[in-house]
Amino acid sequence: VSPELLPRLQPYLSLGEQLGKLQTQLCEGGIESVTVEYSGEVSNLTIAPLTIAALKGLLTPIMEAPVNYVNAPIVARERGIEVKEVKSSDAGDFTSLIRVRVKAGKKSHQVAGTLYHKDPRVVEIDQFKVEVVPEGNMLLIQNIDRPGVIGMVGKVLGDNNINIARMQCALEKRGGNALLIIGSDQSFPAAVLDQIKSSSNILSVKVAALS
Repeated sequence: VSPELLPRLQPYLSLGEQLGKLQTQLCEGGIESVTVEYSGEVSNLTIAPLTIAALKGLLTPIMEAPVNYVNAPIVARERGIEVKEVKSSDAGDFTSLIRVRVKAGKKSHQVAGTLYHKDPRVVEIDQFKVEVVPEGNMLLIQNIDRPGVIGMVGKVLGDNNINIARMQCALEKRGGNALLIIGSDQSFPAAVLDQIKSSSNILSVKVAALS
C-alpha cells in the first residue's frame, strides 16, 4: 500500500480485520469459503489489502503460528479456503459497508460493518441489525424473546463480578428470536457461560475476543 493511499485505507483495514476476527469466533466447523463484499464508497478503493486484512482477522484465532498481512492469503490457500471479492455501488443506508460471508460446515454466517467517524462498527450479525463497537470481550446470546432473559443474564454476570461495559439487544421479529450482545473488559469463565446456557430461553451462547 502506497504512503499516499494508506491513510484512506487504514480505518477500513482495521474494520476488515475485526469483522474477520468476529466471524471466525461465531462459526462452528471448518471454514470452507469466505466472500468479502464491498458496497458504497469503499468499493472505489483498492480492495485487495482490505481482503487480506479480513483474512488475517479470520485466521488469527484458529492458527497457532502468527498470521500477518504477508502470509494470510497463503495460509488461506493451504487450508483450502476459497476467497471471493464482490463490489457493489449500493450500500443501503450506509456510505460504505464491508460484509464478510463465511461458509463453515453446513451453515453460512455473515457479519457486516461500517465506519462511524473512522471508528469501526458492526452493523449486521447474521439476520440481526446491530450497532456494536468491535473491541474487548463480547458475549453473544441468542434467546427466545421473552421477559426476564436480560435480567437473568445481568444477575448471573453481577453475581460473578463481571462488569457490563456495553449492552445491546437486537430483535429478529416480535415474539421470535433475539440477540443479546454484552461487551466487557473482563473474560467470561466457562462456569458463567454454563449457568446462562441452563436457561430454557437461551438458544446459544458464544464469546468473541476482539482486543
